[in-house]
Amino acid sequence: MTTPDAPTPTAPTPAAPPLALGAMPFGTTIDEDTSFALLDAYVAAGGVWIDTADCYSFWVDESGHGGASELLLGRWLAARPGVREQVRIVTKVGCEPLYPGSYPAHSDGLGADVVRRVASQSLERMGIDRIDLFLAHRDDRATEVAETVEAFGGLVEDGAIGRWGYSNTTPWRFERAAAHATSRGLVGPSALQLRYSYVQPRPFVRDHDHDHRFGWITDEVLDYAVSNPGVELWAYSPLVQGAYDRPDRPLSDAFTHPGTTRRLEVLDAVARELGRTRSEVVLAWLAGGDPVVRPVLGVSSLAQLEAAMSGIRLTLAPDVREALDAPW
Repeated sequence: MTTPDAPTPTAPTPAAPPLALGAMPFGTTIDEDTSFALLDAYVAAGGVWIDTADCYSFWVDESGHGGASELLLGRWLAARPGVREQVRIVTKVGCEPLYPGSYPAHSDGLGADVVRRVASQSLERMGIDRIDLFLAHRDDRATEVAETVEAFGGLVEDGAIGRWGYSNTTPWRFERAAAHATSRGLVGPSALQLRYSYVQPRPFVRDHDHDHRFGWITDEVLDYAVSNPGVELWAYSPLVQGAYDRPDRPLSDAFTHPGTTRRLEVLDAVARELGRTRSEVVLAWLAGGDPVVRPVLGVSSLAQLEAAMSGIRLTLAPDVREALDAPW
C-alpha cells in the first residue's frame, strides 16, 4: 500500500487540542521547576486535561508510595491563581501499594471505603473541590462491581467528582458496571483509558506489566465506543515510549510481526510526504479517528511538548488516513 502522491494540505484546528498531559513523573523523576514549566506551556498552548493518579510514582519514590504527582499539581495550581478554571483534572484509584514493595500483589483495590478515601485524599493533595474525571486504575475482581459502582456514583451525587470511568478493564466489565449504575439510577462510567498506538502487539503477547492483562484498546473496545457514543476512549503510552522516532528505544518483541512491518512502512511514507515526524502523524491519527481516541502523553522537555502539540493539531486528509488504516 502506498500513500497518495499529492496529499490534501493540512491545517491546524482552532479547538482545544485533544491531548492530555500525563503528569506521572512530575515531582519524582521530573523536578518541580521543569514540571511547572511544562504545565505552563501546555496551558498556554490551549491544553486542558492533566492526567495523574494517587499512586504516581511509587516505583521511583524513596517512600515506596505514590502522591508526589498530585502534591506537585496542588502546588502548581496554588501558584497559578485562575488556572484551575482552564484545566480539567483526571486522577485514579486502585493501584497504590498497601506497603512498599507490595504492588501488584497487594494494592488498594476498589472497595467503597478505598474509593471514597482516595477521592478525599486526592482533593486535599491538589487543593481542589472536584475531580473532573476519576478512574478505577485497574480491575478489582475481589470487590463486587456493585460496591465499586455505588461508591463512584455516590461521589458524583456528592459533587466530589464530575465523571468516572475505568482504566485497564475489559469492555464486558465496563458494561456490567454501566448496567448496574442504570439499575440504581446512578451516573455510570463514561471513560475507558487503555494503552493504544498505531502499531499493535501480537495477540496474547503483551509488553506491559502482567497486572494490566487487559490494558490494550482492541478492535472490540473500538467497536464498543462506536456503539456507545457517550463513552470516551483515552490512550496511554500512545508513542510506545518514543519508539517511533528514537533508535535507542526500539519496539519490544511483542510487536514483532508482519503487520508492524507493513504499518511502519506506510507511516514512514506519510511522515516524509507531510514533512512530519512519525510521532506527530501517530498523534494526529489517534485524535482524528472514529472513534476519537484522546492520547495521554508524558513529556520531559518543552521541545517534546511543542512537537506533541504540533502533531495533535495536524488534520490528516481522508486519503492519507485511508492509507494509514489499510495495511495489516
